[in-house]
Amino acid sequence: MRKTPIAKTRVPVAMHLTPDLVAKTFKLVEDEGPEPNWTQISGQQLDELVSRVEQEAADEEIWVFAYGSLMWNPGFQVAASEDAVAYGWHRAFSLRIERLRATSDVPGLMLALRPGGSCSGLVLKLPCATKKQDLRTLLAREIRYAEVCDMVRWVSVKTPTGTRRALTFWASTKRSGLTEKIPLDDAAVLIAQACGPAGSCAEYLHRTVLDLANRNIFDRNLWQLQQMVAARLRALSQDGSICEKVHVS
Repeated sequence: MRKTPIAKTRVPVAMHLTPDLVAKTFKLVEDEGPEPNWTQISGQQLDELVSRVEQEAADEEIWVFAYGSLMWNPGFQVAASEDAVAYGWHRAFSLRIERLRATSDVPGLMLALRPGGSCSGLVLKLPCATKKQDLRTLLAREIRYAEVCDMVRWVSVKTPTGTRRALTFWASTKRSGLTEKIPLDDAAVLIAQACGPAGSCAEYLHRTVLDLANRNIFDRNLWQLQQMVAARLRALSQDGSICEKVHVS
């Protein structure tokens, strides 16, 4: 197979969103249960989703396109990985949340894929020996609610060894009401304020941008967003709106 090089843009050196600033966003938060107005996926529904993906994959290997937390925390033993670009999609903080890294009183944002542009990330191969088990664990992590089962889809990605078909999550069509285009100013406010039992949205942004930078991947919007969140956290810290908090892992 002909190898196709994937161009990368040199990442700026210094991040504005530092670990010290991120640490100020941590606080003790109790688990409030399921996301409001969504129904937790049942074991049977999860099994049906696993079967659907297996049928769609047929006898082929399953590769997963990672563009956010799956890059730095895949949750399974990665059998192989490659740099990858998904054309026709871009990563964006466009998924509003009230759980995990947020609460109903202080909502936040998580990453999703929205139509248009391109998105550089990784493809991760599920181990053949534990493929079904790892797939179920992965789906249970990403798809917690029955209403969002259609946020599992296959995308075509370009890798150094050619084109691959890869499974991904939260790739939202223009018609979907689950994600929305959110101005960076508004996104920075939500990300700076939100924290839940799983950590803060600022931590999620920091870890993602740092991982991308370490891979020499430059996402212009996320780079600008970490600058804006850092500026907001500094301002809040100076006027006393942020106190020292304890992180719950």
